Amino acid sequence: MLGRLMSSNDGGLTWSLIEQARARIAGKVSLTPVLTSSTLDALAGARLYFKCENLQKGGAFKARGASNAVFALPESQAQRGVATHSSGNHGAALARAARLRGIRAYVVMPDNAAQIKRAAVERYGGEITWCAPTLAARESTVSTVIAATGATLVHPYDDLAVMAGQGTAAAELLEQVPDLELVLCPVGGGGLLAGTAVAAKTLRPAIRVIGVEPAGADDAARSLRTGHILPSVNPHTIADGLRSSLGERPFAEIRRLVDDIVTVPEEAIVAAMRSLWEVLKVVVEPSGAVPYAALRAARPLLPGRKIGLVLSGGNVDLDRLPWSVAAPG
Repeated sequence: MLGRLMSSNDGGLTWSLIEQARARIAGKVSLTPVLTSSTLDALAGARLYFKCENLQKGGAFKARGASNAVFALPESQAQRGVATHSSGNHGAALARAARLRGIRAYVVMPDNAAQIKRAAVERYGGEITWCAPTLAARESTVSTVIAATGATLVHPYDDLAVMAGQGTAAAELLEQVPDLELVLCPVGGGGLLAGTAVAAKTLRPAIRVIGVEPAGADDAARSLRTGHILPSVNPHTIADGLRSSLGERPFAEIRRLVDDIVTVPEEAIVAAMRSLWEVLKVVVEPSGAVPYAALRAARPLLPGRKIGLVLSGGNVDLDRLPWSVAAPG
């Protein structure tokens, strides 16, 4: 497996791997903009810088890690294809990266995946295998697919190549806004948060890195408090991209470098999502709105700070907008 191959010579994610990833994916992903809003600054009492990964290729940061993993493979291995399990964004990103390299992508998806994310995988040419909506079903099904095809597993988050690719977003952000004091980042499986922490702490050691997750899927916060992974059990949240349990490799970096992980309720996620749509004028999915939801709750504690927020994705089913379950932000 690619993650094991890349981790054989070191103990975890390094700045060097992120730099290599950035060179490898140049021209294959977008350098996403950082947006600001005087209105949102005034509401927060701080200066906010939104890293718009919702405007990334495929609509999410996942394009970074998937592209790095696919293009790091030696040719003989790549020609057998790549496989993964995913509720949507990673599967679409892997299918896109595979299409760029001219190889096949096999994507195992739960049968309750959002229609927009199913369509994205298909649009990029991914070959979908459906499974029950449990982690055990996803893992067993992808193992069967790999046994039948010889494809290489590219795990959605527990993979050093994927983590290194995700870290390139924070590397860009710190070049775009070098004097940030705090970064707020969503956490599901932990690949984005781990990559963000390694990049941010390398470029600006004094910066604080805070992970944010839904209260109904709070395994990362509980795991950080106890010092060992407590898997997510029956997560319940509108933020479908954050329902995964932490991976071992990401958790090692999170324990080492992340300052805290906070949780936010569902109504705060929806209100934050709506505010970003209405004021910042960008389409952000619930998972991507989670950092801003946390900032809204913490606004009295952050006077005048320069804060980066990673808007991780913008793939939203427009026929099922959640405004009816929360008041406008």
